[in-house]
Amino acid sequence: MKSFSESYKEAGVDVTAGYKAVELMKEHVQRTRIPGVTGGLGGFGGLFEPELRGIKRPVLVSGTDGVGTKLKIAFLMGKHNTVGIDCVAMCANDVACAGAKPLFFLDYIALGKTDPVQVASIVEGVAEGCVQAGCALIGGETAEMPGFYPADEYDLVGFCVGMADHDKLLGVGKVRYGDALIGVASSGVHSNGFSLVRKVLQTKKENVLMHIADLGKTLGEELLTPTKIYVKALSALMDAVEVHGVAHITGGGFYENIPRMLSKKQKAVIRKNSLEILPIFQMIQSTGNISEHDMFNTFNMGTGMVIAVDPRKADAAVALLRESGEDARIIGEVKIGSGEVELC
Repeated sequence: MKSFSESYKEAGVDVTAGYKAVELMKEHVQRTRIPGVTGGLGGFGGLFEPELRGIKRPVLVSGTDGVGTKLKIAFLMGKHNTVGIDCVAMCANDVACAGAKPLFFLDYIALGKTDPVQVASIVEGVAEGCVQAGCALIGGETAEMPGFYPADEYDLVGFCVGMADHDKLLGVGKVRYGDALIGVASSGVHSNGFSLVRKVLQTKKENVLMHIADLGKTLGEELLTPTKIYVKALSALMDAVEVHGVAHITGGGFYENIPRMLSKKQKAVIRKNSLEILPIFQMIQSTGNISEHDMFNTFNMGTGMVIAVDPRKADAAVALLRESGEDARIIGEVKIGSGEVELC
């Protein structure tokens, strides 16, 4: 007998819509299949068998995050197939910062009412993010929660697991005095600070649909630009050059994230004239009359990752990143300090 509950449907939960969503998302999930994936969708847990050859001491590295209130822009634009990229990026980039390779990803979508086409569109973005990160989407959960979420809204979060050899892990203690700091360009606001963005730019529907000359697109299109996934470029770099530290510039901007790879006796000195501040950040700062400190303490300002390497290898590292399609440049160095970031 097929699973169906008339009483549950009357309470606002249509389980058959969930089954339809799973069918529609299967083609997107299949795109992410990589060696190690065992089984398919539908089990109580996602299965993955990692390849351990060549790894002396395997360490699992995990990360979890959500898209945040950037989803409000997706609701206004009626565009749902890119926020999944943001979700994967926020997790997979963090895992890569530890020197690990992302292996698999799981998503969680909570919504007021299941629209199978919309859910499949969301998962399409998640799958694209997994392809970009080189990991597999091996499971997830869709939870219909009427009365908790509005019928036309949802939340999206994810969880990523990667693996590294213990001796190749990055972290505090690896960064050295005199290291060059390389900045890798972001694609825009990414997925942080949107509560402030929405307040400053008054992101009502008529505003997000407005074409902005300085941006070359509508405001909504700019704000929905997916978070850049750096995993493959970073992996290629670490295969060729000894990387001492990596900071993913997310919530907290420069001031909170760069110190996470420094010791308490080091500081990062960043040359402001080496940074390319994207127009969207200039627009946010001028419109909201926001201080420079608060901008660099909230947003990535056009730099999505900062990488510490030996200064003698810095030019080669920049060249390798550019070969991988990234806009990279030397933006500063590590000096004696007390765990702070100094913009000069």
